[in-house]
Amino acid sequence: HLVERGGGLVQPGGSLRLSCEISGINLDYYAVGWFRQAPGKDREGISCISNSGGNTYYADSVKGRFSISKDNAKTTVYLQMNSLKPEDTGVYSCATAGPLLAHYYCANYARSSGFSSWGQGTQVTVSS
Repeated sequence: HLVERGGGLVQPGGSLRLSCEISGINLDYYAVGWFRQAPGKDREGISCISNSGGNTYYADSVKGRFSISKDNAKTTVYLQMNSLKPEDTGVYSCATAGPLLAHYYCANYARSSGFSSWGQGTQVTVSS
């Protein structure tokens, strides 16, 4: 079960931190990805963190501005979003991949294949 929190309305240049609360699985064996879908566009992979937390991946569009992390209890994954732009607007969802091939699916998160459990999403709107 995945629940995203932290979306909202923010001005360009602002920051938000999204959280993905995960229950029912052991994140030591699952990768977690963040995806977004803007109105009228296909879903886009944003970032992924490996089951160990030692590997993180980012889309070029967010590299240097977004940061993915997981808490020590390994039940929540965060997406810190800084220097937000209007084009970051969309519904942000988290998803898990694993336990088999978790590393592979995370490294190839942009395809979103292998991510089988999804949250309901949280709306992020960047506008002045």
